[in-house]
Amino acid sequence: MKRLAVALLVVFAAAALIAALPGDSLAQQKKKIEKFGEDKRIKEWANKKFETSNKTFNWRMSDPWGGLNFHDMAMHFADTVRGCSGGRLNIKVFPTGAIVPAMEIFEATSKGTLDAFHSWPGYWKGKNEAFVAFASVPFGLDTEGYNIWYYERGGKEMFDELYGRFGMVPFFCGNVGQELGLHSNKKATKLDDFKGMKVRTVGWYMDILTRMGVSVTPLPGPEIYLALERGVIDACEFSTPAANIPSGFHEITKYVIEPGVHQPSCQFDVVFNKKKWDELPEDLQIIVETAAKETQLWAWAWQENLNIEALRIMEKSTEFVKMDDAAIVEFAKVSFAYLDELASKNPDVKKVLDSQEEFKLEYAKWRDLRGRVAPWPKEEVLKGRLLQ
Repeated sequence: MKRLAVALLVVFAAAALIAALPGDSLAQQKKKIEKFGEDKRIKEWANKKFETSNKTFNWRMSDPWGGLNFHDMAMHFADTVRGCSGGRLNIKVFPTGAIVPAMEIFEATSKGTLDAFHSWPGYWKGKNEAFVAFASVPFGLDTEGYNIWYYERGGKEMFDELYGRFGMVPFFCGNVGQELGLHSNKKATKLDDFKGMKVRTVGWYMDILTRMGVSVTPLPGPEIYLALERGVIDACEFSTPAANIPSGFHEITKYVIEPGVHQPSCQFDVVFNKKKWDELPEDLQIIVETAAKETQLWAWAWQENLNIEALRIMEKSTEFVKMDDAAIVEFAKVSFAYLDELASKNPDVKKVLDSQEEFKLEYAKWRDLRGRVAPWPKEEVLKGRLLQ
């Protein structure tokens, strides 16, 4: 009987403890733990009726890539759309300049001369400086960051609104990761080494380097090689290792100065004339959006894998050097000061950069906690190399 009494006391005590728990019951607490987060689309599509249209659409698209392998991203996207739609939406990608010059594809699509284009959003800074924030920001988002911010943190809605002002519908469509630093005939690792250098670059980085005492020339791609060869410029930045290889910059320069602080990530898009977009049946619109996401994933893996062989080719004739930490921090100071000034003058830039910075701030805890397990080869990890 004594043992039974003790057992009953334990049961009653446990019941009293449960009753004393504040707020929800244990069952409710368990339910909360079992389900954390949700895909909003599940509810949106729960009772959605999809109808397959038999109508065929033939669209014309172009890009500014010329002979660059970025043209493959546009082709990959168009092929995915054609395959998934069973040929009901055929997007013909015309060579650069076949319909309109490279830098006129924005206007041509807005007016309906083209149905769509593939591009790097930063090219349209003359329309609105905020376009650059969706392309690449010095010391800004990396590929992982762009994906999270665009798909889950309101980036897509801001992108839609910006292009919507010009009568177009955009989607992220290909990211190729961090760009190479500078192909250079002058070795530069410290801040003072950069002063007086003659560098080819464009966009926000052009203004940032100018503030740091660099002489900047915004040459178009086809003119860079000759300018390097003749000594008109000392160095250039252009794109990723894989994209730079065909241009041959590594053949006429001594160094590659790393890292590419100007573009931690290089983001591309595909953009449609809104009137044409609105003509598409809903199932085809879904296919287009899904194809853009598939291209976003594929392009990153494809380009980073190509970079492996590109670097092997470069290192045969080029020395890779790294800026010291102090130089990188100083680049960051000047970059952030410039971006703050730009945001103070342009509400659209401020809105986008503030949103990206908020994401970086809130994501910093997890980025820090998960650190020190960078995927280096096992021999290097065992020697103590931990950080990315």
